[in-house]
Amino acid sequence: MTEGSIYLDNNATTFCDRRIVTAMAEIAMQPLANPASQHSFGRQARRVVEAARDELLACCGAVNRGMQSDELVFCSGGTEANNLAILGLPDELIGQILVSSIEHPSVQAASELAQKRGRIVRQIPSNSDGQIDLPWLQARLNEDRIVQKPVALVAVMSANNETGVLQPVSEVGSLCRSTGVRFHIDAVQSLGKHDVSFQAWQADTMTICAHKLHGPVGIGALVVRSGVFLDAQTVGGFQQSSIRAGTESVALPHGFAMAAKFAAEDHSRLVRMQLLRDGFEAELVSRCNRIGVELEIIGCNRPRLPNTSCISFPPIPRQTLQMALDLAGVACSTGSACESGSATPSHVLRAMKLPDPIVQSAVRFSISAMTSESELQLAIERILNVISRSKAQTANVS
Repeated sequence: MTEGSIYLDNNATTFCDRRIVTAMAEIAMQPLANPASQHSFGRQARRVVEAARDELLACCGAVNRGMQSDELVFCSGGTEANNLAILGLPDELIGQILVSSIEHPSVQAASELAQKRGRIVRQIPSNSDGQIDLPWLQARLNEDRIVQKPVALVAVMSANNETGVLQPVSEVGSLCRSTGVRFHIDAVQSLGKHDVSFQAWQADTMTICAHKLHGPVGIGALVVRSGVFLDAQTVGGFQQSSIRAGTESVALPHGFAMAAKFAAEDHSRLVRMQLLRDGFEAELVSRCNRIGVELEIIGCNRPRLPNTSCISFPPIPRQTLQMALDLAGVACSTGSACESGSATPSHVLRAMKLPDPIVQSAVRFSISAMTSESELQLAIERILNVISRSKAQTANVS
C-alpha cells in the first residue's frame, strides 16, 4: 500500500467504526454462552442477540412488534442471505424466477444453481441508464399469468453496487403483490446510504449486511415477512426457527445493530457524502475537459446512491487504470469485489448495453462516511496525473 493511500472502494467494504470495535470487544469479554442454551449464561446471550435483531428490524422499516412481526435471520453475510432467499424457495411454490440482469454475483449465481435444479430463470433487462425495464417486467407478470406460466419469485436489488443507480423497488413490490408473486430485494448497498423500508417496498425477503456501513465483516441478515416460509439451506440445529442452523455469534449481531443505528441517527452523513461525490465528479469533468480527456459518468441520469461514481475513461483499459491508480495511491475497483480478478468485463455494464469502449474503461469510486474532502481533492490530483500520463503514452504510440 502506498503511503498516504486514499481508500475509495467503500462499496466493496467499509472500515469498521472504532466505537463498534470497542463495543464488540467488550461483549466478547463478557461471560456469555451459547444463545441457544437454556441456563442463565445462555439466556443473557440470547437477550443481546434479540436486542440486535429488534434494532435491525426497526432500522429496515420492518415490523418488530406483535404477532405479525417480521423475522430476521442472521447469516455470514449478504451472499449467504441472497442464497437463502433464492435457493430456499419452497418446491411447492411452482414457477419461474425472474432476476434482473444487473444483480450482484451472489444473486446471479444462486439463480443459475436454481436453474440447474430445474427452475426456469429469466433475466429482467436493463436500460442504458442502469435501471431495470419495468414495463418488460409488468408485461411478463401479466402475460405469464394468462398463459399459465407462473412466476414464483422476482429478485431486484434496491441499488446497484457498481453504478449506484436506484431501482424502482416500490413499483416492483406493487406489481408482485398484485400478482401474488414473491419478491426479494438485495438491499446490501442501500442500508446506511439510502432510505430502506421493507414494509413500504412490499418485499417478502430482503438482504442486508454490516460491512457496507462501517460494521463488522462476517455478519449479514435476511429479513423475512411474517408468514413467508423458506427451506433451510444450512441444517443441523434448531436455531433461528430452523431456517439457518448453527450457533449464533453474540458480538457480531451487536456490532451490526450498532452500525445500522448510527447510520439511521445521522442523516447528515448522506447529505455530506452526496455533496462530496457530486463535487468530486464535477471537478473531474471540468479538469478533464480542459486537458482534452474524455470521460463518462455512468448512471448519472438516474437517482443514485450518494456515495458512488462509476466513471469510464476511454480508451484506457479498466484493469490498467485500476493498477496505475493503486500505484499512485488511490484504491478503487473495476466492479464488484466478488468478481475481483476476473478479466471479463462487468456484466452490469454489459446488461446496460453500453458501447464497448465505455465498458472496457470503467472504474468505480465509492466514498464513505469517513472520507474527507481533503482526501478527495488529493485523489483528483492523482487521478488526473494518471490519466494525463496515459494520454501522453497513447499519443506517443500513435
